[in-house]
Formats: sequence, structure tokens, C-alpha cells
Amino acid sequence: MATYIVLINFTDQGIRDVKQTTERAKVLTAAGQRLGIKVKDIYWTLGAHDAVLVADGPDDEAITAWTLGAGSLGNIRTQTMRAFSADELNKILAKLP
Repeated sequence: MATYIVLINFTDQGIRDVKQTTERAKVLTAAGQRLGIKVKDIYWTLGAHDAVLVADGPDDEAITAWTLGAGSLGNIRTQTMRAFSADELNKILAKLP
């Protein structure tokens, strides 16, 4: 499983219905489980992003399908980053000349 960081911003629709954000997060988590994705943590944040999510997923395709599906509901926009643990990065670094 790979780790992903998802930066989340509310759309105009999402902020109008912000009182439902934690319920929507439960739905998002369940949708991820159906794709083999495990949400490790969700934090609602101050600053440039409204929330940050950490998830483990089987591959880029599953994460992409999941975040596209979430975005298509109209409440959030996402930016997804692949994250590497120290062990994973050490394997990558070992391949450098």
C-alpha cells in the first residue's frame, strides 16, 4: 500500500453546507474502503486548505478514482500527493548513481 496526502478545499457548495462536513467525511471514508483505500486521518485545518487527509491506497488509479468521485459531488476540490516513508525513500535513494 502506498501513502497519499490529500489537500482539501471546500467549494462554494461545500461551505454552504459545512455543518455536514463530518458526515460527508464518513461517506468519503466508506467509498474509499470499497476501493481498497484506508483513511488513516482527516484533519480540518486553518490556512490555505480546509482539510488534510492521510490515506493508504493500493495504487494511483484507485486514489485517483476515489478523489475524482469525491470531487464530482461538488463539495470539495482536492490536490493529491504521493508520500514516501523513510524506508521507501531509502530504497529510491539506493537506485541513484
